[in-house]
Amino acid sequence: MKIKATIIEHAQGSEGWLAHRAKCLNASELAVAMGLSSYLSRGELIQQKATGLVPEVDAGTQRRFDDGHRFEAMAREWAEEIVGEDLYPVVLAAEVEGLPLSVSVDGLTISEEVIWEHKTLNEKLRTALADGVIPDEYHPQMEQGLMLSGASRCLFMASNGSKETMQFAWYESNPELRAKIVPTWKQFQADVDNHTPTVAPVQAVGRTPETLPALRIEVTGHVTASNLIAFKEHALAVFESINTDLATDQDFADAEKTVKWCGEVEDKLAAAKAHALAQTESIDALFRAIDDIAAEARAKRLELDKLVKQRKEAIRQEILVEGQTALAAHIKALNEKLGKAYMPAIPADFAGAMKGKKTVTSLRDAVQTVLANAKIEADAVAERIQANLTTLREFGKDHTFLFADTATIVLKANDDLTMLVKQRIADHQAAEDKKLEAERERIRSEEDARAQVTQVVQQPVQEVVQSVQAAPVQKQAVTKTDEMMTLGELKIKLAPIQITEDGLQSVGFAPAGTRMASKLYLVSDFPRICQALIEHLENTMQEATA
Repeated sequence: MKIKATIIEHAQGSEGWLAHRAKCLNASELAVAMGLSSYLSRGELIQQKATGLVPEVDAGTQRRFDDGHRFEAMAREWAEEIVGEDLYPVVLAAEVEGLPLSVSVDGLTISEEVIWEHKTLNEKLRTALADGVIPDEYHPQMEQGLMLSGASRCLFMASNGSKETMQFAWYESNPELRAKIVPTWKQFQADVDNHTPTVAPVQAVGRTPETLPALRIEVTGHVTASNLIAFKEHALAVFESINTDLATDQDFADAEKTVKWCGEVEDKLAAAKAHALAQTESIDALFRAIDDIAAEARAKRLELDKLVKQRKEAIRQEILVEGQTALAAHIKALNEKLGKAYMPAIPADFAGAMKGKKTVTSLRDAVQTVLANAKIEADAVAERIQANLTTLREFGKDHTFLFADTATIVLKANDDLTMLVKQRIADHQAAEDKKLEAERERIRSEEDARAQVTQVVQQPVQEVVQSVQAAPVQKQAVTKTDEMMTLGELKIKLAPIQITEDGLQSVGFAPAGTRMASKLYLVSDFPRICQALIEHLENTMQEATA
């Protein structure tokens, strides 16, 4: 679709530009919204958009920004040499399906056919561009830039002030990626609207329990001075106070550091014991106290170490299930909107996204990013299904019996489904037309057959009529055998009309007798038989021609 973007009259980096960006969904943030950025997580960007609070720029970051602007200014001339036209920085904005989209392009040609994007050269870009590859995380920004500017390609360049080390590659518009821009921002905006702001997490740094007092032991042949009893009571109280209910990143950091601390306590107690042992052969009370403290430190260390592993795995599982449950709920809502469970399974690799993540925050962000992308995919599938259902209602409303496989075919691309629907209806209509033509042919054949029978019968009937009219009707009964004729003889007389016993019976003439296997009829009945047959044939002919 053609988008009419507006030029924003604010220089990049100005206060007005920053205010404009705060209200928009910016091209440079699209990779974050898609979960592709290596600089900012999707959850962090949602938090910023929901609260309006962004981290303050420190001196080091500001230096990198300043260097980037300086390198960009130096590289503009090199880019213009490659493009063959002047390049002008411009900020563009447009409302697309209710979304306030924006892009700040480093350069746009007068012909509006090419945009230019510059990045500071680093090792990752150096390696990728050497192979002519632009890393995926930069594609969304360029694609949104192409969409709003109307350009067809982008010159991607990375430099650090030296033309000799500068590298570049061309990016051509990707229709598949462009189709994801609006759905991605819609899902992102929905997550922002439903977000409950939280306190930004601070990097968890483990704390050990209260430091135990130094253990002092002096012995000669016996213990001459020791604070062991008080040390033991204090140590046991400290061990008892150690938190074993692990839920947050801070809890895990504390527990992991406490595990190390308990190990150090064990080591120090062992050293104290060894020191005492070097001074005396055996002091049971001393050793028992030291062993008790060391055993308690070891037990707590092992307990915490086990709890850390178990609780971390439990929390990973909880976060995984949260993602799966949320996706299932989204699919259910879409099916309810569609009116039937048409939605297919939507792939979402939550477990894969969680690999390598060490903190609760990073685990949740990874799952939420996969969930957002899965929802975007599900929405696209549901939109396609709805379009296909509309097509079926429009073209196939009178032929629903042809689409028993609706649940399967609604997953097709709409153009493919439209073609399928029209083809099935056309095939069905052709089959119906063929059946109708066959029925018409059958009727025509029957009519032709009846006409032929009429033609064949009419001549013999007329001959019989003439014969009957010429012959006198005998009314007296005849009883002599020679005045009888067989059914065969009667058939010969009435040829080519086929005569049967049942046929004669139907017009009122039963056999007058039998001779061997032959049925006998009165010769005197012959005229009446002919008359009855004539009437029957005339009635049949009239019915056939009516």
